[in-house]
Amino acid sequence: MINFVHDLIAASAQRYPERPALKYHDDVLTYQALQYATTVFAAGLMRVGLKRYDRVAIYAEKRFETVIGMFGAAAAGGVFVPINPLLKSEQVAYILNDCDVHVLVTTTERLSALTAVLPHCPNLKHIVYIGGAPSVDIPPGIGLAAWSSMQQGALLKGHRIIDGDMAAILYTSGSTGSPKGVVLSHRNIVAGATSVTEYLGLTHDDRLLCVLPLSFDYGMNQLTTMFLSGGTAVLMNYLFPKDILILMEKERITGLAAVPPLWIQLAELSWGPSITDHLRYFTNSGGHMPKETLTKLRAALPRTKPYLMYGLTESFRSTYLPPEQIDTRPDSMGRAIPNAEIFVVRPDGTHCAPDEPGELVHRGVHVSLGYWNDPEKTAARFKPLPNQNRALPLTEMTVWSGDIVRMDKEGYLYFVSRNDEMIKTSGYRVSPTEIEEMIYNTKLAKEVAAFGIPHPVLGQVIALIATAAENTTLTSALLKSACQKHLPNYMCPAHIEILSGSLPRNNNGKIDRKFLSSQRQDLFKGCAHE
Repeated sequence: MINFVHDLIAASAQRYPERPALKYHDDVLTYQALQYATTVFAAGLMRVGLKRYDRVAIYAEKRFETVIGMFGAAAAGGVFVPINPLLKSEQVAYILNDCDVHVLVTTTERLSALTAVLPHCPNLKHIVYIGGAPSVDIPPGIGLAAWSSMQQGALLKGHRIIDGDMAAILYTSGSTGSPKGVVLSHRNIVAGATSVTEYLGLTHDDRLLCVLPLSFDYGMNQLTTMFLSGGTAVLMNYLFPKDILILMEKERITGLAAVPPLWIQLAELSWGPSITDHLRYFTNSGGHMPKETLTKLRAALPRTKPYLMYGLTESFRSTYLPPEQIDTRPDSMGRAIPNAEIFVVRPDGTHCAPDEPGELVHRGVHVSLGYWNDPEKTAARFKPLPNQNRALPLTEMTVWSGDIVRMDKEGYLYFVSRNDEMIKTSGYRVSPTEIEEMIYNTKLAKEVAAFGIPHPVLGQVIALIATAAENTTLTSALLKSACQKHLPNYMCPAHIEILSGSLPRNNNGKIDRKFLSSQRQDLFKGCAHE
């Protein structure tokens, strides 16, 4: 029975010892070798004095050591904290301090960039570096060890834990303020891997191309589902979307997971006709995939099954739409994943009627342990089960997502908007997703972001930022005309900009509406009329 995160590797090492677990460039790590490396690293952590529940941060690109560090920390009874390699030193220092990281695993190059912030991380006790010996000054009180030294010495058993203990802390962008650390238990992570493996039908023959950050719950699940099924996770740190297609053909990839902005870019490329012969499925989460993008992908991949999914870090994954429902319900998020229940509720917790918008609430084993060291934010998001049976002696907790959805009579869910991204203008509540979808359908724009800007009379007005589709000359006037043609007046943007290149992303690769909005907060300041 698999109870713990590191058991995912151990179980497959027993069943498929010589099968490839990880591939990076031309190097392969079998399940037997990965299990041994994880066990040895866990022992190394014990030798440097890791206590139960101590946090171990991994700040590196996707590579063998990153994976071994994550699962080795769990095997030792510690808590792994994967840090997005795109973050800068100040952001890394915030995470190290926020969750009191005791051990940092990083590369020599990245360690050099952290020199200025290390003196401000008083709880950091050990640094494990990957690569050559660093030529930087390490503050007194912090031990320094080479990765190779952590792979030597006697094997020591990790601390005793149970499946309800915390295993990982994933930092996610909040609607306001600094990132929040979502605390996941071993049970959360294993249950998430089990649910996804079940509905995707994963087997030991699957080969998943890991392009998403491992600090992202969706990205971490690339590893856990492969390890549970005995498949192969091919690690990739890509520079250009076209590189993904090249490696997919070379490695005969059977599965690919991505977020909408990346799918939009991939859909514009020329897919080799052989990819659909071995690409069994692709998945989307982290936002709504535009219809136009999905249509292009399905045309390029006629034998590949698309899975449209919805999830949030606080409960990992919530819903998925089976491929056979795509033509009937292309806009749907689907139904609850296995071993989960989804409600749509009003602010008072009562259930919404069919097609009535309300907040999505997730119930089940995937509900995380809350936000690290933040009881106020935890209480705002993690609440008792709506209308719980009063005879039950203990209160069951659920995650209130902050996402506005609706459920049809057949029980299929449809995304409306983020609760805190809803645009309130002229007394109306407007979904930015609805505006963006309309623009995508015109085929004029490659990327689109809609958001609200404060207005002294209307509350907010709508701003629209877009980039041009290939071989298209896009102007604000063209988009304004399209909006006036397809949208009611109250949904038409008051401000339109055309940018070159790509729109900015947050750390998880999603188009960053909040950043775009923050740059334009004063646009209508002082206006006394529409």
